[in-house]
Amino acid sequence: MDSGGSYVVHPIEWVESSLVARDAAPKQGDEGAPDAWLVFEPEVGEGLRGLQVGAEVIVLTWLDRARRDVLVVHPRGDLTRPETGVFNTRSPDRPNPVGLHRVMIVSTEGGRVLVRNLEALDGTPIVDVKPVLDRDTER
Repeated sequence: MDSGGSYVVHPIEWVESSLVARDAAPKQGDEGAPDAWLVFEPEVGEGLRGLQVGAEVIVLTWLDRARRDVLVVHPRGDLTRPETGVFNTRSPDRPNPVGLHRVMIVSTEGGRVLVRNLEALDGTPIVDVKPVLDRDTER
């Protein structure tokens, strides 16, 4: 925490995707999202060491086009469903719009990683990448 009482997060990469409009993006990555590139800043390139094609990773994004004043939504934008608190939904609109995406690595090219099932829009800042762990994973 800095002396002003707020947290500072610096993007380490951004998304390159054919998805440019929020209303055209799928609600979840496995609902038709195109393959997309994670483009890393050069100073974090060493952090890519060990990422392998076929591996699943969790990508944390900052949903920079989301509304931050929303606390209640109709799940999936379906007005026939009762309103629900955003902390019980995957709505991008929320006080701290952190996106959580489970994706599969398709290929790597230097500081770029091609992934499958990422519904984030082109230009979305990425704040972290973490491996998907199971009981047999040692990381």
